[in-house]
Amino acid sequence: MSSTTPFATRAPTPAVRPYPIRVHAQQDVSLSRWLWLVKWLLIVPHVLILIPLWIAFCLLTLIALVAIVITGRFPRPIFDFNVGVLRWSWRAGYYAYNVLGTDRYPPFALREIPGYPAGLRVEYPARLHRGLVLVKWLLAVPHLLVVGILFSGSAWLSRQAGGEIWSWGGGGLVALLVLIAGVALAVTGRYPRPLFDLILGLNRWGLRVAGYAALMTDRYPPFRLDLGGADPGADPGADPGGTAVPSREPAAHSGLDTA
Repeated sequence: MSSTTPFATRAPTPAVRPYPIRVHAQQDVSLSRWLWLVKWLLIVPHVLILIPLWIAFCLLTLIALVAIVITGRFPRPIFDFNVGVLRWSWRAGYYAYNVLGTDRYPPFALREIPGYPAGLRVEYPARLHRGLVLVKWLLAVPHLLVVGILFSGSAWLSRQAGGEIWSWGGGGLVALLVLIAGVALAVTGRYPRPLFDLILGLNRWGLRVAGYAALMTDRYPPFRLDLGGADPGADPGADPGGTAVPSREPAAHSGLDTA
């Protein structure tokens, strides 16, 4: 072979194929140092509404399972409602103790709110595998074990020295990281950006698993942390609420708007 023969060039790495459950967020640049201490109280109205919504979510998912087995399709009205419950929960968690990413009070709505700094979209599947829906709970077990550590009270630290025992039970890795972010915010007035990106990635993982287990897609969730506020593959010009033009003010809404 001639020495002048050029070496073969490596094909460019293909872009990340966007997962059908897309979680977006935009960190507020100005956050109160102390408001996070009382968000547990401020978020109570949302919790009281989300409890019955999640009960309905679970019941409707069972109905959707039967429909998918029979028809191969997820009934669109149930799909839109369930996505709305996930979206509402994500906004409430983003405001409160899943992230503490904004001081803008979350709207009482199932639909996307243009301009709000946290959003969630799920692509409606044209067809779903009829048999796969029966075993998704089993296939999701590896993810559920990880998500359990991230979000549940499964983090424990103990130490025994002589007859003295020290122990600590945490609310999961995400809760610990959010607490660290709150302390940093109180001390410095700033939310560390690397910490924000990590917490967003962990929440994105949890929401993807929740959507898969709720039969919203046949694509298995990836075992990876997609850090930062922009979901891979999403339009970088679109704001978290799903519009191309960012807004500083929340859109008007009323009641449980599902439009």
